[in-house]
Amino acid sequence: MAQCCINPSILSADFVNLEAELRRISNADAVHVDVMDNHFVPNLTIGLPVVQRIQAVSPVPLDAHLMIADADRWAPGFADAGVASVTFHAEASIAPIKLARELRARGAKAGMALRPGTAVEPYLDMLPELDLLLIMTVEPGFGGQSFLDLTLPKIRRARAAIDGSGVAVALQVDGGITEETIVRAAEAGANVFVAGSAVYGAEDPAQAVERLRAAGSR
Repeated sequence: MAQCCINPSILSADFVNLEAELRRISNADAVHVDVMDNHFVPNLTIGLPVVQRIQAVSPVPLDAHLMIADADRWAPGFADAGVASVTFHAEASIAPIKLARELRARGAKAGMALRPGTAVEPYLDMLPELDLLLIMTVEPGFGGQSFLDLTLPKIRRARAAIDGSGVAVALQVDGGITEETIVRAAEAGANVFVAGSAVYGAEDPAQAVERLRAAGSR
C-alpha cells in the first residue's frame, strides 16, 4: 500500500488563530485549504490573499482545494502563490488538461476533484496529466458531513485505473473521514486523507493526526 498521508482541513480550525492552529498540526503531511466562492458551492470561505498569508506561516505544505467557478481563470494564481498542490474541480473547468499543465508549469502539483455524483471514467485518460485525484466523499461545501459509502466503488475503480496506468497519482478522499471511515477508504485504495472535525475537534490535533495515520495504514 502507498504511504498514508493525512491532510487536516482548516475548515474546522479557529479562523481567528490560524497561525497557532497550523502549528498544532505540524506533524501532518500537508494542510488542506478549502477555498469556496459561494457560486460553485453554497458556502464562502477564503480567497487568494488569505491563502498567501497561510502559505507564509504554515509549517507544512499547502494543499489547496478550489471549490470555485471558472477554475481555468483563477487556479493558476494559487500556483503562483507557492502552494504545493492545487486541486480544481472537473465540473468547474472547461479545459482541464490545459489547466493541469499550466499548474505544473507554474510549480504546483496538479490535482483534480470529482463530486460524489461525477463519474471517474471520462477522466481516466487524464491521469498522466495529474499528480492527485480527489474523490469527494461528501457533497462539497460544508464540513462535518457524514462519509458517503456509495463513493467506495468509485474509489476502487480509480485505484485500479491508477495502478494500471503506471503513473504516480495520489488518490485523495475528502469528507467524513474519521478513524472508522478512513479504514474503509484505505481498503478501497485511497492513500491521502482530508480530515477536518476529526482533527480539530480533538483535544490534541497532533495526536488525532497520528491516530488517523495509523488507522489508514493498517
